[in-house]
Amino acid sequence: MTITTTSLDGVLIIEPILFGDNRGYFYESFNKKKFEEETGLHIDFVQQNQSFSTKGVVRGLHFQKPPYAQAKLVRCVYGAVLDVAVDLRKYSATYGQYVAVELSENNHRQLFIPEGFAHGFSVLSDSAIFQYQCSDYYHPEAEGGVNLKSEKLGIDWEISEMKLSEKDKKWPMFYENWVSPF
Repeated sequence: MTITTTSLDGVLIIEPILFGDNRGYFYESFNKKKFEEETGLHIDFVQQNQSFSTKGVVRGLHFQKPPYAQAKLVRCVYGAVLDVAVDLRKYSATYGQYVAVELSENNHRQLFIPEGFAHGFSVLSDSAIFQYQCSDYYHPEAEGGVNLKSEKLGIDWEISEMKLSEKDKKWPMFYENWVSPF
């Protein structure tokens, strides 16, 4: 696997090695031992989720508050998405900054997002199947979010019309005095 650092400390782009021939291809989408050796991180993923969405859907920006904060390893297995991680760590030099990476069935990229980040994605293709592994279980009482349309963040979701859930429309805007749980 190839690991690329991003402008946000701890957020990594992971590209697997594909083995292909006239039948198609094969690759390890996750190997705990290799992941730990290559990243130096020791994370136990305990839950894997999958979503199906259509073009223009934007999901996020979600996080789990401590003590149930989650690290995530995400990928798009069908279609294409713009995946976004926002640094919510109060004492980080990159607090309030984000990284956006296209993940698709064609580039096979994955994004590792450590605890302390909000996460979301927009669907760029006609439809997409998105998978993510989480380092802790989902706890409804620890759910948090930041409004996707927060001008202070300045995220270009690369779509013309957003399809949002009612819950995602109601998250608070990110601003100078927004209180981060991290």
